[in-house]
Amino acid sequence: MSGVGARSAYLSWLAQALHRPDASPDSSVEGDVVLGYATGYDAADIAPFVRSLRRVFGGPVALVVDDRADVRALLAEEGVMAAPPLRAQGWAPHPVMQRFAAFDRLLSGWPAVRGVLITDVRDVVFQAPPFEPSPARLQGFVEADAPLGRHAFNMKYLTALAGADVARALADRPCVCVGTVMGPREAMMRFCRLVLTLAATPRSEIGGAFGADQAACNLAAHLGLIEMDIVPNYGRVATLGLTPSRQAAVIDGRIVNPDGTVSPIVHQYDRHLDLAEAVHALWGAGHPRRARERPRTSGDRFNRLKDSLRRRLPELR
Repeated sequence: MSGVGARSAYLSWLAQALHRPDASPDSSVEGDVVLGYATGYDAADIAPFVRSLRRVFGGPVALVVDDRADVRALLAEEGVMAAPPLRAQGWAPHPVMQRFAAFDRLLSGWPAVRGVLITDVRDVVFQAPPFEPSPARLQGFVEADAPLGRHAFNMKYLTALAGADVARALADRPCVCVGTVMGPREAMMRFCRLVLTLAATPRSEIGGAFGADQAACNLAAHLGLIEMDIVPNYGRVATLGLTPSRQAAVIDGRIVNPDGTVSPIVHQYDRHLDLAEAVHALWGAGHPRRARERPRTSGDRFNRLKDSLRRRLPELR
């Protein structure tokens, strides 16, 4: 067999991302651990996450963050490990994809870890211990009542990553949210590497785009590529982005689900103004309350257009 191997910016980055440098295992990090990726954020963005988590969980927590004095001070105050982002030569994907390489590399050096929660940071708060019980298998959490086919965002990236036929075949399956995933260490490491590898399928920069992580997660879950329990919404995790605002409330300082239950982990609370204000009042003291989306500069808009055009260029053959 002869020919030129597949090439793309994403594949070049992936080769670096999957490399694990030789390092001595750190057995001091043990038990259940929470991992988040928080580059691009300042202390105001991160405070509700770490403060609410530390009130209900005393185990290891590590956030991948930028080298900022305010962030370092907050994490030190709350006993949270600060990990640097991976540094790769050349092009790099969106942080939502970079995080899986960072999580895999961290976990590879922590053989004594048992259970792992990988989670978004800016829009997540905690209301009860997240690992009660610690999961025996990988768990993905449903984010919506309607199936994948009813959500244009999910279908857009499923189509981009795996093609229209595969996307249509999965249209009746539940939406699994990649923003919160929990499981044993070894299963979580396999999941991280699987997401990264599935994103290489198009051999183009679409694999590094915002949304590729969500598509790869649902491909892994629904094609049986990894053993994963798909857990309904409003259980261990409440994902509220698509929940009508009138159905979520704050009672006695806790966010209450539409069915009257209280979830230990609450994701996407900031889609609802009343919830965002309540969370800031509880956990944001000393920091300004941040809007979900900040105004974009002309430079931001230019870079977004440039990235969009690059993703649409023909793949390198």
